[in-house]
Parts: sequence; structure tokens; C-alpha cells
Amino acid sequence: MNWTVRPETPGGVPGDAAAVRAVVAAAFPTAGEADLVDALRGDAAWVPGLSMVAEAPDGRVAGYALATRCLVGGAGALALAPVAVLPELQRRGAGGAAVRAVLEAAAVRAAAGGERLVVVLGHPDYYPRFGFGRASLLGVAVAFEVPDEALMALVLDGPGPVPSGTVAYPAPFGV
Repeated sequence: MNWTVRPETPGGVPGDAAAVRAVVAAAFPTAGEADLVDALRGDAAWVPGLSMVAEAPDGRVAGYALATRCLVGGAGALALAPVAVLPELQRRGAGGAAVRAVLEAAAVRAAAGGERLVVVLGHPDYYPRFGFGRASLLGVAVAFEVPDEALMALVLDGPGPVPSGTVAYPAPFGV
């Protein structure tokens, strides 16, 4: 399937926020992740251009990926979360297209001196296809219990050091 991927446009494209909420709510068992996206939109962690939607050929928002600012060991980094796809369109590439677009935009930021590290807590069979590996190998951890293989990180090309240490998520994450 061909996906059109673009940045979420707050207020500019009618229905983006509502469509994103519908996708995220449909993809997860509770509204928690959809509420998280809504809260992050109003948080200082929000980065314009790192919230991507994948549109189906019929124009529906089918997939979504978001990266927001976080800290790793006190240094700037990005957290990829959530990634969501409408259940009836899963396993057709919408999520992957949105993730690739977020990572491409993040790479541009990194090359210009922005955050060089992206962390994700997710399925260890899914995220390595985008270049993610075990975060522990980079000295990155979280302050709560997760399987080592589920916390992953991706280093982006750019100037400056790659942070290591404990991930401090933005307040809306609640951790």
C-alpha cells in the first residue's frame, strides 16, 4: 500500500488532532496513549515536525508516530512514543512509514546540532529494522523495570557526544 506521510498539522489541516487521537485510541487497549499525545501537544517536550501521520490512499489518517524531547543522563535526547496504526490497516507499512519520517526529521535536527539519541520502549522484533539496538549497550537505562531487549536506542549522525544514563521522560508520561 502507498502511504502519504506528512507532519501532523495542528490547526492547519482540519481534523488532524482528532484523527490522530482516533488512530492512537484504536491501536491500544485503553485511551492512555491517546491522552498522552494530547498532553504532549501542550508540553515543552513537543517538537514541531516530529509528529507524523501516514495517510491511506483514501486520505484517512491510518498511522502515527511521535518523538518528543526527553533527557538521558541530563542531556537532550528524543523519545519515540507512541507509534500507532488503525487495527484494520496494521502490518501494511503505515507505522513503518511514519517512524521512518520521524527518524528522518530527527536526523536533520541532529545534523544541525540537535538531539543525537532516540530512545524507544517497544517490541524488540519491530524497532531494530529502523536501526535501534539495545539501549543498555550505550549505557542508557530507565528508572523502572523493563526487559533489557525492550529498551532500545538509535544514535543519529551529528556533532557532539551521545548521552548515556537514565532516561527522564517528559512529565505527561507519568514515569
